[in-house]
Amino acid sequence: MNDIARIDKWLWAARIFKTRSFAADACKNGRVTIKGINVKPSHTIKAGEVVSVKKPPVTYSFKVLKTIEQRVGAKLIPEVYENVTDAKQYELLEMSRISGFVDRARGTGRPTKKDRRQIDAFVDPALFGFEEEEDEDEIF
Repeated sequence: MNDIARIDKWLWAARIFKTRSFAADACKNGRVTIKGINVKPSHTIKAGEVVSVKKPPVTYSFKVLKTIEQRVGAKLIPEVYENVTDAKQYELLEMSRISGFVDRARGTGRPTKKDRRQIDAFVDPALFGFEEEEDEDEIF
């Protein structure tokens, strides 16, 4: 076991990110911090440091217990880090989960069933009107 490890490898090995490239991208985009300072993917970490990872809308915090660079089984994760995320962050996550599509801005995303019915009610009469005009043109 090494005393130090690269942050991108540790984030992947500790199963915080699905791939190492996702972990590296998070570091490059300023979503991984140690002591409030953004870190590069090549930054080395030691046991005892607290790593903060922003996965909107939550900022998770992990205390490094063991520095590893090889991915381990999910059952061994409690030996690798301790989750020290603030309880308020989980409340924020639950609130965003409850809200769901309630905050969907009008006109974005797929239409709701009600929107679809209003669109159909608006479009259908216009189509029937055009069909009647075309029939009259064909007769004359």
